[in-house]
Amino acid sequence: MTHKLSPIDDIQDILVIGGGVNGCGIANDAAGRGLSVTLCEMGDLAGATSSNSSKLIHGGLRYLEHMEFRLVREALREREVMLRKAPHIVWPLRIVLPHHDELRPAWMLRLGLFIYDNLGGRKTLPGTKTRNLLKEPHLSILKDNMTKGFEFSDCWVDDARLVVLNAVQAARSGANILPRVKCSALSRGADGMWTAVLDGQAPHASGQITIRARAVVNAAGIAVDEILETALPGRQEDHLRLIKGSHIVTRKLYEGDHLYMFQNADDRIIFCIPYENDYTLIGTTDAPYDPADGPPKISDSERDYLIGAANEYLKTPISVSDIAWDYAGVRPLYDNKKDDASEVTRDYVFDLEGSDTEAPILSIFGGKITTYRELSEHALQKLSKFFPDAGGDWTEHAVLPGGDIPGGDFERFEVQMQRHYKWIDKTLLHRLLRCYGTLIHDVLENCQGQNDMGKHFGAGLYEREVEYLIDNEWAMSANDVLWRRTKRGLHMSEAERDALAAWFEDRA
Repeated sequence: MTHKLSPIDDIQDILVIGGGVNGCGIANDAAGRGLSVTLCEMGDLAGATSSNSSKLIHGGLRYLEHMEFRLVREALREREVMLRKAPHIVWPLRIVLPHHDELRPAWMLRLGLFIYDNLGGRKTLPGTKTRNLLKEPHLSILKDNMTKGFEFSDCWVDDARLVVLNAVQAARSGANILPRVKCSALSRGADGMWTAVLDGQAPHASGQITIRARAVVNAAGIAVDEILETALPGRQEDHLRLIKGSHIVTRKLYEGDHLYMFQNADDRIIFCIPYENDYTLIGTTDAPYDPADGPPKISDSERDYLIGAANEYLKTPISVSDIAWDYAGVRPLYDNKKDDASEVTRDYVFDLEGSDTEAPILSIFGGKITTYRELSEHALQKLSKFFPDAGGDWTEHAVLPGGDIPGGDFERFEVQMQRHYKWIDKTLLHRLLRCYGTLIHDVLENCQGQNDMGKHFGAGLYEREVEYLIDNEWAMSANDVLWRRTKRGLHMSEAERDALAAWFEDRA
């Protein structure tokens, strides 16, 4: 399936380069203020770092040790904002942090968690509790020398869906969303405005268009320095520190919906997270990344590190044979010249270049998925002097598409939908509601029974849902559907995944 680029004749207020969480968040915020916006992304939306996270909306407890109090405060506050904005793809969870006798003392952990509970103005999430790990469910899971732990709150997020839903909302406000389209040239004209050449990336998008913009937002992730060099040749130094974070997905290691946070002797932590009902997600690492090494993938040493870190705590050890899947993403962090990758700041940094006579370019370095909304809002505030007629801040209290669940009560909403869609298997309906929320009615439009959903590709993925994703969420390939907009690829056999790929080819 190939999408042909259509000309954009009007001068755009903002060209956003990059379709990750920061780019889509900024495009959404800008379009909602009444600005004209075009976003281009050379791959799929959320196709890189933003779909390869640990899937957590969290304050970053470990960042307190590095004195990043502003970042932690902002992230803690955003947890509850996100719960209100998107109760279908964000929900609370409890994290158990075992005390390890040879690592941080218990008083230090409790003090850190006291600060964590109070720094961000927590309102609805429950606070920290001390737990006896010699009682179930922890007794059967953790080694016997883990006797005491602390349980605190953070949130889960479907990272790739968060990105796509921001893009959907931006498009509803009039933004042009162009995945599989690369910005191949960028320059200021004599009138001070930007001219950009956008190239469709075959085989999914074809053609070339030229657009003009009053401002550029460079949210290109690991390519942000490359875009800056294209726009301002020889005028910028490199700002990026590329850090790879890898994860492994194993068979389900324990019952329960709580996750574990394990301390390591190197002062890092890893998470052990229930994932997709049947699996456990373990991550992450901090390893230097060089683009010359090719697409990011987990190394043998990273795999061994994660297995070893988990086995320090788990009563039943895991091995390579337990791994069902792995993935790696690259964090485009701002280089604060720290030697240890784990000490490189996760805070975001803006670089704004422009004047009264020259259209601005705002480049984004760093950031984390938890604070994408605040980052987007701050970016528009940075650009506000160039757009004095734009609307004000609006995203904090606006729900994302599908998130208009009455009272934000997902459980009650699910019961209502079970009554409405009696013909759907409850497990399938639960997954669809978690993906689409109130948009379930659009996904299942004109469906009166299972037979109306078309071909079943496996693992509860039907033709009707795939067509919805193509028509409404820019899905252009089997991988877009299997590994980002849904996570069905993890549950399907190779033959089933191949059948979906063949279906896309036939449809093209």
